[in-house]
Amino acid sequence: MLLSLAQWLQSLSPEFGYFRVFQYLTFRAVMAAVTALLIGLAAGPYVIAHLRSLKIGQPIRGYGMESHLIKSGTPTMGGVLILLSIAISTLLWMDLSNRFVWIVLLVTLAFGAIGWADDWRKVVHKDPEGMRSREKYFWQSVIGLLAALYLVFSISENSNLRVLELFFNWVRSGFDVNLPPKAGLLLPFIKEVSYPLGVFGFVVLTYLVIVGSSNAVNLTDGLDGLAIMPVVLVGSALGVFAYVTGSAVYSKYLFFPHIPGSGELMIFCAAMAGAGLAFLWFNTHPAQVFMGDVGALALGAALGTIAVIVRQEIVLAIMGGIFVVEALSVMFQVSYFKYTRKKFGQGRRLLKMAPLHHHFEKSGWKETQVVVRFWIITMLLCLVGLSTLKLR
Repeated sequence: MLLSLAQWLQSLSPEFGYFRVFQYLTFRAVMAAVTALLIGLAAGPYVIAHLRSLKIGQPIRGYGMESHLIKSGTPTMGGVLILLSIAISTLLWMDLSNRFVWIVLLVTLAFGAIGWADDWRKVVHKDPEGMRSREKYFWQSVIGLLAALYLVFSISENSNLRVLELFFNWVRSGFDVNLPPKAGLLLPFIKEVSYPLGVFGFVVLTYLVIVGSSNAVNLTDGLDGLAIMPVVLVGSALGVFAYVTGSAVYSKYLFFPHIPGSGELMIFCAAMAGAGLAFLWFNTHPAQVFMGDVGALALGAALGTIAVIVRQEIVLAIMGGIFVVEALSVMFQVSYFKYTRKKFGQGRRLLKMAPLHHHFEKSGWKETQVVVRFWIITMLLCLVGLSTLKLR
C-alpha cells in the first residue's frame, strides 16, 4: 500500500524522488518487521484484557502435566494478535500486485480461522479437545490442496493469466504436463540438482508440507514461548531464501532457481518475525497469554507455504527440526501404544509423555530449560539451513 503511494507521489514531482527508498525490498522488510513489532506491543495489553474479559481462558486437559494446572484460565487465542500484526504490516509494506504474498497471507488466515474455531469450542463450550481431529484435518486438507493446485502452476509461470492457461492445458492434455526444473524438489548441499515431481507429485508434496508444518507447530506449542521463537527464527531464515530466489543475480550466482516475485515474501517473513517477537513479550514465562491453535496452525501453514514457493521443503525440515521431532514423538508414541495394546493387551509408552517437551519436563527439566534449549537447537539448525546457500 505504501509502495503504491510512494510511486504515485514520485510521479507527481521530482521533488518526491526520495520516496524511491520504498522500492528497496530490504528497506520495506525492515519497516514491516518494525511495524508489526510496534503494533503487537501496542495492541497486546488491550487484546489480552479483552480476552480476559470474555473469559477466554486456556483449559488444561486432565491427563496433562500437573505443573501446568496453575496455567488454567490464562487467556488463549492470543494468535489473533499475531495475525493482526502480520496482516496489517504486510498490507502496508508489500507490493499489492504480488501473487505470492497474497497466497501466503490467505493460507495463513484460512488456517487461523480453523484454529479460531477449534479454540472457540475449547473456551466457550468448555471442551478441552476442541474441534475433533477428523473435522480439523478435513478443512486443513481442503485449504492445503487448493493452495497446492495454485502453486504448482504459479511457480512455473509469471502471471495469473499464464497460470490459468497452464492449468487448462494440463486438463486438456489429460493431466500430463511437464513442469520446469525449478518446480522440482531441490536437494540441499548439491549443486544444480532437482528431482522432477510432476504435477501430482508437486501437489502431494506441497499438501504434506503445508498441513504437516501447520500441525507440527501446533504440537510444539505447549510451553511458554516454546513455539513462537523457532517460528521467528525459521521464518527469518526463509526470508533470506525468498530474497535470493527472487533476485535474478543472486539466484544465478548461488545456483538457485529464479522465481520472479518470490522476493516479496521477505516482507511477510519480516512481518512474521516482528509480530512473533511482540507476542513473545507477553508469552514469555510466566505467560500472560497463549497463542492457541489460531496462531500455531496459521504460523505453521505460513512457514510451509513459503518453503514451497522458494523450493526449500527439505531445508524447512532441517531448520524446523524441533517441529519435526515434536510431531514424530507424538506419532511414534501413539503408534507404539496402539501396537503394544493390541499385542500385549496393555499399551506401553516410548516416552514418559508426548510431545517431546513434556518428556523432558517429566525427566526433571524445568520449563524454562526446555524452552531455551529448544531455542538454541533451532538457532543451530537455522545456521545449517542457511549454509546451504553457499555449500552446494
